[in-house]
Amino acid sequence: MKTLLAALVASTALAAPVLAQDSITEFRIGILGGENAQDRMNSNECLRKYTEETLGVPAKLFAPADYNGVIQGLLGGTIDMAILGASGYAKTYLSDPEAVEPVLVKVNTDGSFGYYSIGFARKDSGITSITDLKGKSFGFGDPNSTSGYLIPSIEIPQISKDITMESGKYFGEVKFTGGHEQTIVAVYNGDIDAGVTWADGLGAWEDGYNSGALRKAVDAGLVDMNELVEIWKSKPIPEGPLVLRKALPAEVKAKMTALMDTLDQKDKECFYGVASGEAKSFDPITHDAYLSIIEARKLQSN
Repeated sequence: MKTLLAALVASTALAAPVLAQDSITEFRIGILGGENAQDRMNSNECLRKYTEETLGVPAKLFAPADYNGVIQGLLGGTIDMAILGASGYAKTYLSDPEAVEPVLVKVNTDGSFGYYSIGFARKDSGITSITDLKGKSFGFGDPNSTSGYLIPSIEIPQISKDITMESGKYFGEVKFTGGHEQTIVAVYNGDIDAGVTWADGLGAWEDGYNSGALRKAVDAGLVDMNELVEIWKSKPIPEGPLVLRKALPAEVKAKMTALMDTLDQKDKECFYGVASGEAKSFDPITHDAYLSIIEARKLQSN
């Protein structure tokens, strides 16, 4: 597949060397929340530079305050590419099926393309399970986050008939923190009793697993994982797709797909930052991989 993509881009370049440059004047990359905006920009600056080299036009990074900022940018045509969570892709698709197309997905070091929603608390809190959270505060990142809300809101109430996600009913408070990093820091500092975030579930807990929000928090020196404990883990969730606006010229889509598809080979350090930790590659994915998440999102909105 990587060889085929490379051949496609090479033939496109030979046939029309300036078509992509003539058809767009800039390229805009949206970055979902999960860590503070400046860290997100820093992790993706290398991608911005490679995009400019690839397309021959200015590239810009956008790091909105919440997930919906990226979704609305894609729907409104002010963002051209983004790595969405599965729930964010579902919302975008349900809002406008013609807005974006999924082209690639991050593949883990073991070859899988799934991850988990992880519930966690401070080790010294004595909390070891969801049932220990009755009457306590529980933090979630963003209403449009797959691991930060959608999947927990479906799976956690299945633990017991008494559990509901309505704030003040079972949990003392159900609180949206604004993002994965905010949730992790709030739990670590004792501002909330527990929270959920995402990780690939591979590697060591003390490292924050191989990739995900916990790994990024460890890399940033925000937390010592030995002071945290895992209290819940979801079923596997399909990794969200890298999407491109459907309205982009075909040449632009082919070149950006090829760039992302080979980023792990081109620049491992850049790939690490864009992929939020250790991973294998970005590989092709289609809409059909997200049909179950789209159905879950429909049920949530009803």
